[in-house]
Amino acid sequence: MSSVDLIPPLLIVVPLLAATLPVALGLRFDRTGWPIAAVTTIGLFGAAITLASVVFADGQVTHTLGGYPRTYGIELVADRFSTLIALLVAAVAVGVLAYTRRGGPRGNTFYTAYLLLVGGLFGITMTGDVFNLFVFLEITSIATYALVASGDGPESAVAALKYLILGTVAASMYLIGVAFLLMATGTLNMIELATAIPAAERPVLIRTAFGFVVVGFAVKVAQWPLHTWQPSAYQQAPDGVTPLIAALVSTASAYAFGRLIVTVFGVDYLTAMSNAASIVVVVGSVSVLAGTALAVIQTEVKRMLAYSSVSQFGLVIAAYGVVIAGNSEAAETALIGATVHLVGHSLLKAGLFLAAALVATSYGARTVDEYAGLAKHRPVVAGAMAVLLLSLVGVPPGVGFVGKWYIALGAVESQLWPVAAVIFLSTMLTLAYAARLLEKMYFTPSRTVSSPAGGPVATDGGSDGDGRVENTSDGPGSDGTVPATASSGDDPAAVSIGMVAVVVVAALCAVALGFAGGTFADLLGPFLTEVIS
Repeated sequence: MSSVDLIPPLLIVVPLLAATLPVALGLRFDRTGWPIAAVTTIGLFGAAITLASVVFADGQVTHTLGGYPRTYGIELVADRFSTLIALLVAAVAVGVLAYTRRGGPRGNTFYTAYLLLVGGLFGITMTGDVFNLFVFLEITSIATYALVASGDGPESAVAALKYLILGTVAASMYLIGVAFLLMATGTLNMIELATAIPAAERPVLIRTAFGFVVVGFAVKVAQWPLHTWQPSAYQQAPDGVTPLIAALVSTASAYAFGRLIVTVFGVDYLTAMSNAASIVVVVGSVSVLAGTALAVIQTEVKRMLAYSSVSQFGLVIAAYGVVIAGNSEAAETALIGATVHLVGHSLLKAGLFLAAALVATSYGARTVDEYAGLAKHRPVVAGAMAVLLLSLVGVPPGVGFVGKWYIALGAVESQLWPVAAVIFLSTMLTLAYAARLLEKMYFTPSRTVSSPAGGPVATDGGSDGDGRVENTSDGPGSDGTVPATASSGDDPAAVSIGMVAVVVVAALCAVALGFAGGTFADLLGPFLTEVIS
């Protein structure tokens, strides 16, 4: 066994064990959580990069726990698909952690839940066992419930309870599906299942299992009309929490659903299954349209972005339907599109929710109308948000365009013209709500009031020499005014250069990845050849 073979289990075990340290050390020391989480997460990021370099150069890395046969044992697998998502988890976790150092939450219990969440996400990514996928889904969910409930006020507790109830139902549906698979095949290992399912003597059990799995993941990925937990959870979670769960939790679930389709059930088997492709396509397409329509009518920015996620994940699910329905060439194109869109959407939503958190921290602006004149007072943040929003719409060269292009191309190659039409219509609706925000930021003047001190408000702690604070960073206008919507409790000085830098980096990465469509196809090529015949 090489040292690289140990990286998959370490990616899971290290954050789960480290999660105990903030609470344990917190009994004696205050605010130990961030340093522990920072050291752990940076180490995980380095390990993920090392693993990726080996996987993309030499092929799949497998670790069998305990040396048991994989028919009965537990296996962790790092291939080109899972490693790409592992890199995404590590990168977003580091970015969000850089924000929370100043932006909060800062409590030790937050970082315990944060590390549990990261460990669960790596488990979802690396597991090669359908039952252990359930275990890691639950670890992730429990940590997310706690993070959502940590917000101020009873609304956060209600949102977490709603998420808990629906999440438990979803997990139960998936677990029932796993039970049917075990009854039909006698194994839980993904590779063994891929061999056993086509030869199963009781195909009714397989079809029933797939039905339960679809329903379970429709809730986990927030597909309409089973999406109701997501807008409340995103809106009521603390501002430093929403970017993490919005970027990664449903993304990991969408990845897991795709993994089951291409690795466990198999594209050929599902293509031959009556109505399987139609069900998945319809679920995704309806969610795309419903999510964008609901996003258009929202007035609260975080809620608008939450409904946007319903739509964007619907696009990924619709792409999975194209994978099932299409020929091998179309299936490969659609799966590349789904993967690019998963990665791109995660990055875009992390950046957008971080930007929304930054604006709320500075000025208390949470509604679309309260963003009026933001480009004047926060030009850097407004510019980064504009880039991220345009990429979300699908304007080249943003990464949002690349994912949509591949999915639409796969749909056209499969003669699934309604899917291509849904993508076009959803793009127009996405433009509608993105344009509302852009118009407020750049073309609507803000009403201003004088700052309490009668002078500029500090954003960097500097002084102008006569005792007044000098505004030298991306903060309120030089005329000493702030938006009228700002509440007296908001503190522009709470926004650090590092917090702004995280949002800017997200916007730059969104553009850079827009040029990487061919790279994604090259990286996934061997995996696609293996799973799609």
